[in-house]
Amino acid sequence: MLLRHVPFLKAVFLYSFTAFGGPQGHMGMMVRTFVQKRKDLTEDELLEYNSFCMMLPGPSSTQTVMLIAMKRGGVPLAILTLLLWVFPAALLMGAFSFVIYYFSGEAQVGNKMIPLNLFKFIIPMSVGFVFFAAAKMMLTSIKYIATAAIMVGSLVVTLFVRSPWVFPALMIVSGTISNFSNKRIPTPQQKPKKINWMHLWLFALLFIIAGVMSEVAKNRPDWNHGRIFHLCENFYRFGSIVFGGGQALLPMMLYQFVSRSSSHYLDASQLLTGYGMVQAVPGPVFSICSFVGGVAMSQYGGMWQVIGCVVATVAVFLPSTLLLFFLFPVYENLKHHVIIFRALEGINAAVVGIILASGIVLFESIAFDKTDLSFEWSKLVVVFITFCLLYFTKIPAPLIVLGWLLLGWTTL
Repeated sequence: MLLRHVPFLKAVFLYSFTAFGGPQGHMGMMVRTFVQKRKDLTEDELLEYNSFCMMLPGPSSTQTVMLIAMKRGGVPLAILTLLLWVFPAALLMGAFSFVIYYFSGEAQVGNKMIPLNLFKFIIPMSVGFVFFAAAKMMLTSIKYIATAAIMVGSLVVTLFVRSPWVFPALMIVSGTISNFSNKRIPTPQQKPKKINWMHLWLFALLFIIAGVMSEVAKNRPDWNHGRIFHLCENFYRFGSIVFGGGQALLPMMLYQFVSRSSSHYLDASQLLTGYGMVQAVPGPVFSICSFVGGVAMSQYGGMWQVIGCVVATVAVFLPSTLLLFFLFPVYENLKHHVIIFRALEGINAAVVGIILASGIVLFESIAFDKTDLSFEWSKLVVVFITFCLLYFTKIPAPLIVLGWLLLGWTTL
């Protein structure tokens, strides 16, 4: 039955190689690939999926792609989509964990030097994707004065409150505000979605097993490679509690793997190097866990380094996947109640404001030099050109990415 989904899986695989810019940039790519080109879902559905995923722990863009797949082919297709989406980024970041020498903005792999300047236009290009996603979603989600006010309020709050907890808080507040309207009534639900409790029990069971095995390994110094159990528990816990995307992972890993003397698996420079590398890699920012897992196990040899990459990647993506499979049917049943239905209008408006704020923050971080207060106009040009190409032309998103990569290569 999955054969009829092969074109969709091909689109996901291609998307995984071209989706730069983190979860905000990914939204623009999703609009272009799955809404405008393939018609897998509508903009309203994509916005609803993304709103729901932002209220869950874990990688929101990964969960959104999985929900698109679930709409087409259920849980089996969602799992295949997850593997295709995560594999390229995890493979690249795992390979980076084997890189030994870093200097002068270059990485040495074997005898070949890879200039990282190749990606100089990719980050401003991703900001263009962010503004494109916000502009398209604004057309469908901002229809009333109240939703416009929610969008502006969410934008301002996101700009000035830099905390991962601001996202679920804005969802709750915006949904509450939009419930003061009594004009919109949901359509009756055709058939309740079946809730699979096994996903929740499996999530809890694995959480307990990971914690127990980590404690056992800590009390068994004769286990030469007991660190792998600690890594499994650490990353499973991260995937269970982290809100705010891959950026929120950095302080958690900094405390767990750098600051704590009992688990000093890598130093700050290595962690920041991996964090810088993941910005130049397409796919989920959570793929940095593959790099950290590899570096943490590198002292035990190449085989254990590969195992560290795999365990860290699986452990960080698994809990959010299980929670998604359990909670989305619950949400589907609840959204047909009038309170949830009206809340979605405010939540969608808040998401547009959050996306706009993310674009502004990203642009500020790349265009302004805080040391000499200079402004790089070339970054603004890249953002503007990318936005215009997406909004006014039908050029496929992968070709736009390839074009900026080739332009970066010509300026080396």
